[in-house]
Amino acid sequence: MERRRVVVTGMGILCPTGNSVEEAWGNAKNGVTGIRTIERFDTSHIEIHFGGEVRNFDPEAFLGRRDARRTDRVTQMALYAADQAMKDSGLQVTDENRYDIAVCVGSGIGGISSLLESIRTFLERGARAVSPLMVPMMLPDSPCSKISMTYGLRGPNFAISTACATGNNSIGEATEMIRRGQVTVALAGSSEAGLVDVAMAGFNNMTALSQRNAEPERASRPFDAERDGFVCAEGSAILILEELEHARERGAHIYAEILGYGHTSDAYHVTAPLETGEGAAKAVEFALRDAGLTPKDIDYINAHGTSTPLNDKSETLALKRALGETAYEIPISSTKGVTGHLMGAAGAVEAVFSIMAMHEDFVPPTVNLEIQDPDCDLNYTPLVGKPHKIQRVMSNSFGFGGHNAVLIFGEYTENGNGHQ
Repeated sequence: MERRRVVVTGMGILCPTGNSVEEAWGNAKNGVTGIRTIERFDTSHIEIHFGGEVRNFDPEAFLGRRDARRTDRVTQMALYAADQAMKDSGLQVTDENRYDIAVCVGSGIGGISSLLESIRTFLERGARAVSPLMVPMMLPDSPCSKISMTYGLRGPNFAISTACATGNNSIGEATEMIRRGQVTVALAGSSEAGLVDVAMAGFNNMTALSQRNAEPERASRPFDAERDGFVCAEGSAILILEELEHARERGAHIYAEILGYGHTSDAYHVTAPLETGEGAAKAVEFALRDAGLTPKDIDYINAHGTSTPLNDKSETLALKRALGETAYEIPISSTKGVTGHLMGAAGAVEAVFSIMAMHEDFVPPTVNLEIQDPDCDLNYTPLVGKPHKIQRVMSNSFGFGGHNAVLIFGEYTENGNGHQ
């Protein structure tokens, strides 16, 4: 049985560099950072005072006061991104197709703000004061469930939680559902609202965060010799995935085709990557094999590139291991220099950026890469982006717990592997 082909027909995004695909990508492309001193909550009681905040987003204006109060920020952002994606795709939900549309939207942390608020209420005011909506608001499946309810989608509906690999896994597994004929359409992506004081304190005590309070815009510096940790960020991105013939029949605009998906586990450490890069390299190899491509077929790589000493070095080793000498030839960049690390939402946001890079034939810059680490000696596109013909792009996401997930997107072509 021939494998069904899967294409992207709609995209929505909400992240530190912008609240639409055009704005978010435009700023990432031009190296305009969204990392600043945090304004939404008081940081005086913690050591880190900056992050990648989503700004100019009013949940009450979007959802109404009642619904906004009954949903966590992680769900609010997912709904906003889904609204953009659905409008962009022009997809119509009817009684005839609602069981044929899946929702696969994950979160690494879920509704941590609601959980934190409820714990404080419990300790200060007692058990009877805790909201009866606390549990549904905090669950990691709240974004996908709320999306399905909003649009009346009755196909498979689930949340993947694989830390920082969540977005890539969600898109990859939704692709597999369409490939095997279980559904025809899927809303896929991820959302994260972990930019809260207790999470930042935990990451900081782990020595994972940058300490550059005096210059937050320079804090996220992937592959730089002076990098000192990642920057916490928040946001969401949702993609509309469709079986190719379905998209063609309804005249949908096709942004890209999903060519390959690879997923492995390091089985090594709860937070540190496998130092040799072996697990990540295998995910890259499996994605290439799934796509029927060779390393020379990849025109650009959106790296995981978190700006931590361990990750950036191990990712470099992984790419060399998987791609051989070709690794030195492929333009690579990490857009986390301008967004910070969106954790569970990173893969979905970077999927949008990867597709836009291909759409515009432009490699976005690795912002703040001023002195390249000798151990990170690949073509990491420092400071300024550049025009480059891109027909196929690889996007990497590696998460706490050893999750490695790699996606390959290609231009839509008749033969199905991104080649003209």
